[in-house]
Amino acid sequence: MAEHGPRRSPAKRRAILDAAIKVFTDQGYARASVDAIAAVAGVGKQTVYGHFGDKEQLFLAAIQEARSAVSAGDAEGTPGVALSGDPREDLTALGGRILDIALSPRVSALHRLTIAEVAHHPELQRTWRESSASADRAVADYLRDRDADGRLRVPDPARAARQFSHLVITEGRVETAYGMLPLRPERRHAIAADAADLIIRAHHP
Repeated sequence: MAEHGPRRSPAKRRAILDAAIKVFTDQGYARASVDAIAAVAGVGKQTVYGHFGDKEQLFLAAIQEARSAVSAGDAEGTPGVALSGDPREDLTALGGRILDIALSPRVSALHRLTIAEVAHHPELQRTWRESSASADRAVADYLRDRDADGRLRVPDPARAARQFSHLVITEGRVETAYGMLPLRPERRHAIAADAADLIIRAHHP
């Protein structure tokens, strides 16, 4: 069980997460050990358990850390995205940021690792879905606002947000061989714009 209270050190937590991302991507989920992660982080094994509880929770935290290193915040405060209230412009911008996160080197590496290990460790798929929920909520909140102001008609914002994210991420991953190849800026924009267009057409008032 992870410890609670003032004994937690933010610096040690960051060192453990950086070490976990390295060890998981280098060795795979099954072969990665808490001992190895602790050694790379320069902390004791009990310190790792104190912060994260177990290896599965540490893997989830590593995914979230890799995502947050690229972008933090919700739809109204996502760095690099100035929202205007225009659905086409804003969804294209949000889709571009989703691609930035999904195709970043660390997130891509952890996603490929999940695919490789999921047959033997099905809990990783649940872990991955949980780590993606915040991005879907951000888009859902945006679509809910546009439904409220009448610019779109979105009876189920959560479902529409999942559909939008899946459209953007799937196309980006296929085009880049799951993050192994670069995505040109013009293609990044086109993928996001095409997904935005489909959502707007489906939810035009």
